[in-house]
Amino acid sequence: RRATDSMTTTLVLIRHGLTEWNREGRIQGHRDSPLTAEGIAQARACAARLQSEAFDQVVASDLPRVRHTAELLLAGRALPIRFDATLRERAYGIGEGLTYAEMDAIHPEFFSRIRTTDPDFAVEGSESRRQFHLRITTTLRELAAQHDGQRVLVVTHGGVLGVVYRWLNHLHISSPHKVEIPNVAYNRVSVSGDDWKLEVWADTSHLPTETAEPA
Repeated sequence: RRATDSMTTTLVLIRHGLTEWNREGRIQGHRDSPLTAEGIAQARACAARLQSEAFDQVVASDLPRVRHTAELLLAGRALPIRFDATLRERAYGIGEGLTYAEMDAIHPEFFSRIRTTDPDFAVEGSESRRQFHLRITTTLRELAAQHDGQRVLVVTHGGVLGVVYRWLNHLHISSPHKVEIPNVAYNRVSVSGDDWKLEVWADTSHLPTETAEPA
């Protein structure tokens, strides 16, 4: 079918709940830490909001912090979750598990280069910004094509949502633009053929006041 004949697809994207390492300022990447009590409360509050929405498919990163969040979001609903490693956070290799200060002490230029100035820079075991951007945009394009005209819940990571924001706002992949990505905020994208629109971003109206700040 031609792209012009496509129906509108809706992607609702949710970041995982607050984790212990989010709170400690540690780099998670493909490693993991558990949800905090606050993170669990965030997910339950979002679940209440999502009760009024129907979904044809639920897809989530396979990392434990997202698995737990997705299970909380769908508690009491007969919706299977498809776990997909291509929706993982960006790999930070040897930086994972360290605080930002620790990583800066070991590799002083790491974050200035890996986050902004050099889209092809990577350290051992990590992905460059360009590699990460390509992985996420390819995955989401395929997901939208596979579920044309459907509503899909996507549970994922802050870095993934950062890619989405820059991509759909036509910002360069190395743009230093600060993106607001609160844990378990509500984000919605509509897709019609090649037309992608960011309809809702960083909506935390469903969260308790104390959880509504970006991590």
